[in-house]
Amino acid sequence: MRTFTRKFRAETGMSPTRWLVEQRINGARELLENTDLPVDGVAGASGFGTATSLRQHLRRALGVSRTAYRATFR
Repeated sequence: MRTFTRKFRAETGMSPTRWLVEQRINGARELLENTDLPVDGVAGASGFGTATSLRQHLRRALGVSRTAYRATFR
């Protein structure tokens, strides 16, 4: 596992976990921008599982709430 992590970090510049979270955030952003799915639906479809988890990751990554982010693209 350590070899994988080292090689992954060398290729992407981030840990596998960080990369996965960023991919999920990108998916959630796409859904928030282009669908009317409720937040629980966006969280589940993007792999976060719960609206709370989605909210925490979005705030950390983008500095805004999911509601503010969605309102920006309406």
